[in-house]
This record gives sequence, structure tokens and C-alpha cells, in this order.
Amino acid sequence: MKTQIHEHFTDTIFYQIELTAKYCKLLGQQAFEKFNTGITVDEYAVLDVLTVNDMLCQRDVAKLILKDRANTGKLLDTLSEKNYVERELTVKNNRPVKMVKITKEGLAKLNEVADKVRPSYNLVREKIKTRNLAKVGDLLIELRNILKETIEIQI
Repeated sequence: MKTQIHEHFTDTIFYQIELTAKYCKLLGQQAFEKFNTGITVDEYAVLDVLTVNDMLCQRDVAKLILKDRANTGKLLDTLSEKNYVERELTVKNNRPVKMVKITKEGLAKLNEVADKVRPSYNLVREKIKTRNLAKVGDLLIELRNILKETIEIQI
């Protein structure tokens, strides 16, 4: 009688992506600590998102950085205390909403940190052929879009 072998989670693409994401996060954390940037990887992500999107509410920021609203609120509070973001009260869908935008100081900090940590990322990037990076990126976007259709993200 033959024993049926089941696929283990650690053998799936989902595990490989999760493991790779953890390594990427560690690379970022180590670079941010090594260069004493004064902000965290998550704070950097918020600033980066705000440079691409003019003004966002807290919920929209949370969706883009994949954090819950409570953690996003704490990040925004910290960035506001450092004068890297401003919140402006406005009306959205007939409701008062605080919209967030990056300040000049925040943009300067973002650029300063990017200049410091970019070499750490480039060391990894240089070891992979450009066309392979593009393929991986395209495949990850395709997988993410399929997952978005399949799951509900509530932030």
C-alpha cells in the first residue's frame, strides 16, 4: 500500500513569497538601523506613499501600506510629531475627514533616507539580472491581482 504524500505548506509558492518578504523586511530594517535614519521602514513607506498620492485619508494610507487603521494612525502621529506630515480637515462624502500630506521636511527626510539605504538594496539587485527582476515583478503583480479578486481585505 502506497502512502499518499501531501504538499507541505513550506513547499508552496505562498510560503516562498512569505519567506522572501520577511527577508526583504529584514534587509530594510537592518539598513535603516545601520544608517541611523531616524525613521522606521513603515514610516518610510508612509512618506513614500504620500509622494505618489497627493492627499490621502488615514484609511487610504492604511490600504496602501497594508497596515490596520490603528497602526497607521500611530505611524501618522509619529510622523506628524516629527513634522514630516500634516493633517488637514476636509469633507469627504459629507463627513469630516483628516487628509494627510507630506511636508517639505518629510520629503527631504524621504530623499535623505533613500540615498542612505539604496546601496543596500542595490547590492541585492546587482546579483539578479534586470530582466529576471522584471519578470518576477510582473509575476508578483499578477499573483497579487488574482489574490485581490479572491480575498477580502478589510482595513
